[in-house]
Amino acid sequence: MAVCGRNKRRSKTAESICRQEVGFVVRSAGLSHKSPSQIGDSKIEWSDAFMDMEAPHQTRISGQYRHIKLPPIFVFLIEYEFEFMNENLANMLKERIPDTIKYEI
Repeated sequence: MAVCGRNKRRSKTAESICRQEVGFVVRSAGLSHKSPSQIGDSKIEWSDAFMDMEAPHQTRISGQYRHIKLPPIFVFLIEYEFEFMNENLANMLKERIPDTIKYEI
């Protein structure tokens, strides 16, 4: 599961990269109630791991969903400054995603 604030740019880009280049099924979700796809209990239960874009999100998820066994959360430390599929964003994700997938395999 790729998670960011609003599920518009970073997490959507991570989801797209995983589907196109890595061959893994990855969903994306946002923490904001304005997100087109919000994180929730069923998405957490579906997930084997989280690829989180910012450290504060990890704290929020851990606090808000402490009633569920959370999968490992990998924080990528990618700030909210990139547009969807921005080349620099895509390159950063391509560097970080394989380490997350190696953990899961």
